[in-house]
Amino acid sequence: MAIRYESAVPEKKAFFALFATTGWNAKYSFTADDLATAISNSYFMVCAYSGEKLVGTGRIISDGVYQTLIGDMIVHPDFQKQGIGSEILTTLLAKCQEDGMKQVQLASAKGKMEFYKKFGFEARPADAPGMQKYL
Repeated sequence: MAIRYESAVPEKKAFFALFATTGWNAKYSFTADDLATAISNSYFMVCAYSGEKLVGTGRIISDGVYQTLIGDMIVHPDFQKQGIGSEILTTLLAKCQEDGMKQVQLASAKGKMEFYKKFGFEARPADAPGMQKYL
């Protein structure tokens, strides 16, 4: 079945189900409503569908000028290695370029750095700025 791409926020139950495939929610315990609020506040979002099933997402969180973060790059495990993530990331980066953004940041899931390097992303040096705090 062909994959269809849309630049619209998906239905909350569909996103919650896709998010659950990552294992990330074990740490956070987000509800479907929490995640719906989060993705609704995106600068731009791309979703991939196989038929009516949401199989991939990626989104931009940005002020529209210089603070730009790509997040929620998710492809359902049954649909990985089919170019879906590449198509989503290409679309997100094109939007950043189109809107004049100069820098794009992202946090790579464990084991996925090589995927992002193919798109020109570089790992920050260990002594580079960048910190995080979980609340």
